[in-house]
Amino acid sequence: MSDLNKKEHWETIYKTKDLKNVSWYQDTPKVSLDFITYFHLPKTAKIIDVGGGDSLLVDHLLDLGYEDITVLDISEAAIAKAKKRLGRRAEKVKWINANIAHFVPDEKYDLWHDRATFHFLTDKNEINHYKNAIREGIAPGAALVIGTFSESGPEKCSGIPITRYSKESLNEQFKDHFKKVKCTYTDHKTPFNTTQNFIFCGFKK
Repeated sequence: MSDLNKKEHWETIYKTKDLKNVSWYQDTPKVSLDFITYFHLPKTAKIIDVGGGDSLLVDHLLDLGYEDITVLDISEAAIAKAKKRLGRRAEKVKWINANIAHFVPDEKYDLWHDRATFHFLTDKNEINHYKNAIREGIAPGAALVIGTFSESGPEKCSGIPITRYSKESLNEQFKDHFKKVKCTYTDHKTPFNTTQNFIFCGFKK
């Protein structure tokens, strides 16, 4: 799928579907929040949520008092919906509309979070670009949290083929520049009463 088609695909989804009617919906993103709080970041820490779109993670981070949050997504519609939901609180968040496969960060983040974006990258060049962006975009000693479909999870998401990972293969992607801290497998129950198995790993630079 071309970059243009990818963007059109996600714009269509976010323009036509309600937040609670997409498979990745979570009222409380517990696993992500558990990993983020595990790293004991100060409230002033720079946090980026890659592929955050219309997810509720940003709401919870604001509720917890984090002051420097960036949300990146390929879909303008997703960002617009998140801003509308947050109201005036949206002004406290930095919003980036970009394709992560080509994103070049201009800040150093203390925590880089990605739930279900990395697994959409199936081209080796795009994967390498993303890993370079992470390496360049987070500060020394910073944390990285990546969540993808596991090898027991679906082979597609939103009709798009994805790359499934195990604890070992996810670590293999990042071990040259990051130290694995912990990994966990978890089942996500979709709004359609199906189950998606995820692997989440936390790393330190």
